[in-house]
Amino acid sequence: QVQVVESGGGTVQVGGPLRLACTVSGPTFTNYVTAWFRQPPGLEREFVAAISWSGHATFYAESVKDRFAISKDNGKTTVFLQMDNLKPEDTGVYYCAVDQVVAEASFADEYAYWGQGTQVTVSA
Repeated sequence: QVQVVESGGGTVQVGGPLRLACTVSGPTFTNYVTAWFRQPPGLEREFVAAISWSGHATFYAESVKDRFAISKDNGKTTVFLQMDNLKPEDTGVYYCAVDQVVAEASFADEYAYWGQGTQVTVSA
């Protein structure tokens, strides 16, 4: 019923920008929190950023703060993750997750709906 689709992944050089998008669709599905998580190769999934339905509240992992920016557009159904000054450690599969009831935005288990993920590779 709820569909989450990520796009925009790819391979970029160190220091380059990349813009990811997360589009959410579903009948009557609104007022949700949207978050980005990533899983580096061989490591556990980790929180990247999140944004409230209104867009007024944003949250970032310390590792991406000042380099990444999360925003909303298109009637709040699309969330973007602008990534600048990419580093090799940013490499991983990036997942978009959404849910209407979120107690802790950085906790993956709070989210019921997930996309398939999009690969981001930062090469030196």
